[in-house]
Amino acid sequence: MQNDNHKSTTNDAGIPVSSDEHSLTVGPDGPILLQDHYLIEQMANFNRERIAERQPHAKGSGAFGHFEVTSDVSAYTKAVVFQPGQKTDTLMRFSTVAGERGSPDTWRDPRGFSIKFYTSEGNYDMVGNNTPVFFIRDPMKFQHFIRSQKRRADNGLRDHDMQWDFWTLSPESAHQVAILMGDRGIPKTWRNMNGYSSHTYMWINTKGERFWVKYHFITDQGNDFLTQDEADRLAGTDGDYHRRDLFNAIKQGDYPSWTLKMQIMPFEEAKAYRFNPFDLTKVWPHADYPLLEVGRLTLNRNPTDFHTEIEQAAFEPNNLVPGIGVSPDKMLLGRLFAYADSHRHRLGVNYKQIPVNKPQCPVYSYSKDGAGRVENVSDPVYAPNSKGGPQANAERYPENATWAPSGELIRAAYTLRKDDDDFGQAGTLVREVMDDEQRDRLVSNVVGHLKKGVSEPILQRAFEYWRNIDKETGDRIAKDVNGSRS
Repeated sequence: MQNDNHKSTTNDAGIPVSSDEHSLTVGPDGPILLQDHYLIEQMANFNRERIAERQPHAKGSGAFGHFEVTSDVSAYTKAVVFQPGQKTDTLMRFSTVAGERGSPDTWRDPRGFSIKFYTSEGNYDMVGNNTPVFFIRDPMKFQHFIRSQKRRADNGLRDHDMQWDFWTLSPESAHQVAILMGDRGIPKTWRNMNGYSSHTYMWINTKGERFWVKYHFITDQGNDFLTQDEADRLAGTDGDYHRRDLFNAIKQGDYPSWTLKMQIMPFEEAKAYRFNPFDLTKVWPHADYPLLEVGRLTLNRNPTDFHTEIEQAAFEPNNLVPGIGVSPDKMLLGRLFAYADSHRHRLGVNYKQIPVNKPQCPVYSYSKDGAGRVENVSDPVYAPNSKGGPQANAERYPENATWAPSGELIRAAYTLRKDDDDFGQAGTLVREVMDDEQRDRLVSNVVGHLKKGVSEPILQRAFEYWRNIDKETGDRIAKDVNGSRS
């Protein structure tokens, strides 16, 4: 029955169609006709409606909100987004690292914590995690690390043996693995976890003074976690548990928020600090650089079209606004290329014209043409020109990345300093930060992980790896694994 109150179906050109159910055929029993352009449009669009999934961080979700400055940090940065009283629209995306787009939310895995600030001077993106460190410190190893956490080439299965093979041959992973195998490895919800820039960034104030900084988004809902048993049960009964929780909380008006606090290191202090402050596998002790409150980030709007607003969202650490720059962190420098290049492959060269990625300020760019371009280009299309086109202003917007590198061209790790050590901070975490119950759960999680297909001699390397972190913990792990095999 036709209801005149219903909207009429159209094709993608806006032309009304006569049927949602039946193809155009020669008689009711005849062949389908090639001229049924609406049927062909439906089938062709269906074949193309899945864009390539992200390589890491494929499974996730997000929401929109705002960031509001609550403290004055203008002495450290001129970035508009962090000036007193400023309120900026934001998009956040949460994710798991290793799983595919359809994988369970509750696998043991770091969680992505990415933010897009739609500032008046362009988009500022922070790509972070729910951990303050990472598994590696050099981008040369990133591709290999991700492959070790995904699926085997022969049987298409994830494999704990190759995970531990990579970790035990990469001792710099110890701090992150100790976090991953502890309670923070499976947050109760995305709302119940912190977010970190992990990387070190540079802040520049109006006087041109420079500071090294780390971002800490502290959850206002309180940290909470799932046990391994709880996570395994949810993986089988509700694989979208975290996605559902965030959407329902916002839908019900229970808006999650995080308080942004910064660690700030004077520029010159980095040169003589006791370990390399740009090493992504290290944290800065809060006793040396205490947290300074900046503002609050709140999520209060769900997406209305998941594909358009979340799946096509593109976060990239090279989106840096005036007052914020990069550091000598090698992983960060590698990501400046990798993320944008990934978006060009996945979404097309004009991905920044997709509404969710489009800046909320005017864009005066000389980019033109290419697949997916929807914004008009007007002459002049080159620079320099004498036709009134936009001009760069180095005086008003000097280059953000202002430090002076020196030395020979070389492939090597960071220069070792007095307290540089791969296992030291992981050991402090296990012995001094965790309590007895947390250590017990850590041991149980590691033992359960090692018992799932980890072979000799990788198993013996794993025991030694944990003994290097903390001998008592390593001995407990070895005893429990060996006891289960006897």
